[in-house]
Amino acid sequence: MGNLTFRPLPLAGLFLIETAAFEDHRGAFARLFCAAELAGLGLPGPIVQVNHSLTRIKGAVRGLHFQHPPRAEAKVVRCLRGRIYDVAVDIRQGSDTYLQWRAVELTPGNRLALCVPQGFAHGFQALEDDSEILYLTTQYYAPECEGGLRHDDPALGIAWPLPVADISGKDATHPLILAPDGSAQFPGVALP
Repeated sequence: MGNLTFRPLPLAGLFLIETAAFEDHRGAFARLFCAAELAGLGLPGPIVQVNHSLTRIKGAVRGLHFQHPPRAEAKVVRCLRGRIYDVAVDIRQGSDTYLQWRAVELTPGNRLALCVPQGFAHGFQALEDDSEILYLTTQYYAPECEGGLRHDDPALGIAWPLPVADISGKDATHPLILAPDGSAQFPGVALP
Protein backbone atom coordinates (compact mmCIF):
# COMPACT_ATOMS: atom_id res chain seq x y z
CA MET A 1 0.00 0.00 0.00
CA GLY A 2 1.40 3.41 -0.97
CA ASN A 3 4.57 2.09 -2.63
CA LEU A 4 7.40 4.20 -4.01
CA THR A 5 8.96 3.56 -7.41
CA PHE A 6 12.36 5.04 -8.28
CA ARG A 7 12.96 5.86 -11.93
CA PRO A 8 16.54 6.84 -12.85
CA LEU A 9 16.86 9.94 -15.03
CA PRO A 10 19.62 10.41 -17.65
CA LEU A 11 21.99 12.13 -15.17
CA ALA A 12 23.67 9.56 -12.90
CA GLY A 13 22.26 9.63 -9.38
CA LEU A 14 19.18 11.72 -10.27
CA PHE A 15 15.89 9.88 -9.64
CA LEU A 16 12.23 10.57 -10.12
CA ILE A 17 10.17 9.13 -7.30
CA GLU A 18 6.71 7.94 -8.29
CA THR A 19 4.22 7.52 -5.48
CA ALA A 20 1.36 5.06 -5.75
CA ALA A 21 -1.59 5.88 -3.57
CA PHE A 22 -4.22 3.66 -2.04
CA GLU A 23 -7.60 5.26 -2.69
CA ASP A 24 -11.06 4.45 -1.45
CA HIS A 25 -14.27 6.32 -0.66
CA ARG A 26 -12.58 8.15 2.26
CA GLY A 27 -9.75 9.61 0.18
CA ALA A 28 -6.18 8.46 -0.38
CA PHE A 29 -3.10 7.29 1.48
CA ALA A 30 0.45 7.41 0.09
CA ARG A 31 3.88 6.84 1.59
CA LEU A 32 6.03 9.85 0.66
CA PHE A 33 9.35 8.81 2.18
CA CYS A 34 11.19 5.62 3.11
CA ALA A 35 14.73 5.91 4.50
CA ALA A 36 15.55 2.27 3.75
CA GLU A 37 14.56 2.53 0.09
CA LEU A 38 16.42 5.83 -0.40
CA ALA A 39 19.53 4.37 1.27
CA GLY A 40 19.40 1.61 -1.34
CA LEU A 41 19.75 4.31 -4.01
CA GLY A 42 22.92 5.61 -2.38
CA LEU A 43 21.44 8.58 -0.54
CA PRO A 44 24.36 9.75 1.64
CA GLY A 45 23.17 9.58 5.21
CA PRO A 46 19.89 10.23 6.93
CA ILE A 47 17.49 13.09 6.31
CA VAL A 48 18.46 15.71 8.91
CA GLN A 49 16.37 18.71 7.91
CA VAL A 50 12.91 19.26 6.39
CA ASN A 51 12.19 22.63 4.78
CA HIS A 52 9.01 24.19 3.44
CA SER A 53 8.88 26.85 0.72
CA LEU A 54 5.95 29.01 -0.41
CA THR A 55 6.32 30.93 -3.67
CA ARG A 56 3.56 33.46 -4.06
CA ILE A 57 4.08 34.61 -7.67
CA LYS A 58 3.60 32.47 -10.78
CA GLY A 59 6.79 32.65 -12.86
CA ALA A 60 9.10 33.28 -9.88
CA VAL A 61 12.36 31.31 -9.93
CA ARG A 62 14.23 30.10 -6.84
CA GLY A 63 17.77 28.82 -7.29
CA LEU A 64 19.91 27.32 -8.57
CA HIS A 65 21.33 26.37 -5.15
CA PHE A 66 23.82 23.83 -3.78
CA GLN A 67 26.20 23.35 -0.85
CA HIS A 68 29.94 22.75 -1.24
CA PRO A 69 31.66 19.88 0.59
CA PRO A 70 31.94 19.10 3.43
CA ARG A 71 28.24 20.09 3.58
CA ALA A 72 27.23 18.84 0.13
CA GLU A 73 23.65 17.69 0.40
CA ALA A 74 21.24 15.40 -1.32
CA LYS A 75 17.57 16.32 -1.26
CA VAL A 76 14.13 15.01 -2.03
CA VAL A 77 11.77 17.66 -3.39
CA ARG A 78 7.97 17.35 -3.50
CA CYS A 79 5.27 19.89 -4.44
CA LEU A 80 2.45 20.11 -1.89
CA ARG A 81 0.32 22.78 -3.58
CA GLY A 82 0.37 24.44 -6.99
CA ARG A 83 2.81 23.35 -9.70
CA ILE A 84 6.54 23.76 -10.19
CA TYR A 85 9.09 23.19 -12.94
CA ASP A 86 11.85 21.54 -10.92
CA VAL A 87 15.42 21.64 -12.29
CA ALA A 88 18.59 19.76 -11.31
CA VAL A 89 22.01 20.58 -12.84
CA ASP A 90 25.00 18.22 -12.65
CA ILE A 91 27.94 20.25 -11.28
CA ARG A 92 30.23 17.34 -10.36
CA GLN A 93 33.81 17.80 -11.57
CA GLY A 94 34.72 15.11 -14.08
CA SER A 95 31.14 13.91 -14.56
CA ASP A 96 30.20 12.71 -18.06
CA THR A 97 27.08 14.88 -17.77
CA TYR A 98 28.75 17.97 -16.25
CA LEU A 99 26.53 21.07 -16.63
CA GLN A 100 23.66 19.10 -18.13
CA TRP A 101 20.26 19.62 -16.58
CA ARG A 102 16.94 17.83 -16.32
CA ALA A 103 13.56 19.19 -15.33
CA VAL A 104 10.29 17.64 -14.22
CA GLU A 105 6.94 19.15 -13.39
CA LEU A 106 5.92 18.40 -9.83
CA THR A 107 2.33 18.72 -8.65
CA PRO A 108 0.31 17.27 -5.80
CA GLY A 109 -1.78 15.43 -8.38
CA ASN A 110 1.05 13.66 -10.19
CA ARG A 111 2.53 12.51 -6.85
CA LEU A 112 6.10 12.81 -8.14
CA ALA A 113 9.20 13.87 -6.22
CA LEU A 114 12.73 14.51 -7.41
CA CYS A 115 15.67 12.90 -5.60
CA VAL A 116 18.62 15.24 -6.19
CA PRO A 117 22.04 13.79 -5.30
CA GLN A 118 25.09 15.56 -3.92
CA GLY A 119 26.94 17.52 -6.59
CA PHE A 120 23.82 18.94 -8.23
CA ALA A 121 22.47 22.48 -8.20
CA HIS A 122 18.72 22.70 -7.75
CA GLY A 123 16.09 25.31 -8.52
CA PHE A 124 12.51 25.66 -9.64
CA GLN A 125 9.98 27.95 -11.26
CA ALA A 126 6.48 28.32 -9.81
CA LEU A 127 3.93 27.53 -12.51
CA GLU A 128 1.04 28.66 -10.30
CA ASP A 129 0.63 31.31 -7.62
CA ASP A 130 1.11 30.09 -4.04
CA SER A 131 3.10 26.97 -4.91
CA GLU A 132 4.38 25.10 -1.85
CA ILE A 133 7.33 22.73 -1.75
CA LEU A 134 8.69 20.32 0.84
CA TYR A 135 12.45 19.59 0.85
CA LEU A 136 14.06 16.74 2.77
CA THR A 137 17.85 17.22 3.01
CA THR A 138 20.81 15.12 4.15
CA GLN A 139 22.78 18.09 5.51
CA TYR A 140 22.01 21.02 7.74
CA TYR A 141 21.99 24.39 6.03
CA ALA A 142 25.50 25.84 6.20
CA PRO A 143 25.71 29.43 4.89
CA GLU A 144 29.51 29.23 4.66
CA CYS A 145 29.17 26.32 2.19
CA GLU A 146 26.34 27.62 0.02
CA GLY A 147 26.79 28.21 -3.67
CA GLY A 148 24.64 29.04 -6.64
CA LEU A 149 24.38 29.21 -10.40
CA ARG A 150 22.46 31.79 -12.39
CA HIS A 151 19.06 30.68 -13.64
CA ASP A 152 19.71 32.46 -16.95
CA ASP A 153 23.32 31.33 -17.50
CA PRO A 154 23.83 30.82 -21.26
CA ALA A 155 26.25 27.97 -20.51
CA LEU A 156 23.28 26.05 -19.08
CA GLY A 157 20.54 27.17 -21.44
CA ILE A 158 17.70 26.19 -19.12
CA ALA A 159 14.36 26.48 -20.91
CA TRP A 160 12.15 27.96 -18.20
CA PRO A 161 8.53 27.51 -19.29
CA LEU A 162 7.36 30.99 -18.21
CA PRO A 163 8.94 34.44 -18.33
CA VAL A 164 10.77 34.99 -15.03
CA ALA A 165 8.40 37.13 -12.94
CA ASP A 166 10.56 37.37 -9.80
CA ILE A 167 13.95 36.28 -8.48
CA SER A 168 15.88 37.23 -5.35
CA GLY A 169 18.71 39.72 -5.66
CA LYS A 170 21.10 37.07 -4.38
CA ASP A 171 20.04 34.50 -6.98
CA ALA A 172 20.22 37.08 -9.78
CA THR A 173 23.85 37.90 -8.99
CA HIS A 174 25.49 34.48 -8.91
CA PRO A 175 28.52 34.52 -11.24
CA LEU A 176 28.23 33.11 -14.75
CA ILE A 177 29.94 29.78 -15.43
CA LEU A 178 32.06 31.32 -18.19
CA ALA A 179 33.81 34.70 -18.03
CA PRO A 180 33.39 37.10 -20.97
CA ASP A 181 36.71 35.80 -22.38
CA GLY A 182 35.34 32.23 -22.36
CA SER A 183 37.42 31.02 -19.41
CA ALA A 184 35.72 28.97 -16.70
CA GLN A 185 34.74 30.90 -13.58
CA PHE A 186 33.00 27.89 -12.06
CA PRO A 187 35.12 24.73 -11.84
CA GLY A 188 32.35 22.51 -10.55
CA VAL A 189 32.20 20.69 -7.24
CA ALA A 190 34.69 18.01 -6.23
CA LEU A 191 33.00 15.39 -4.08
CA PRO A 192 34.99 13.14 -1.75
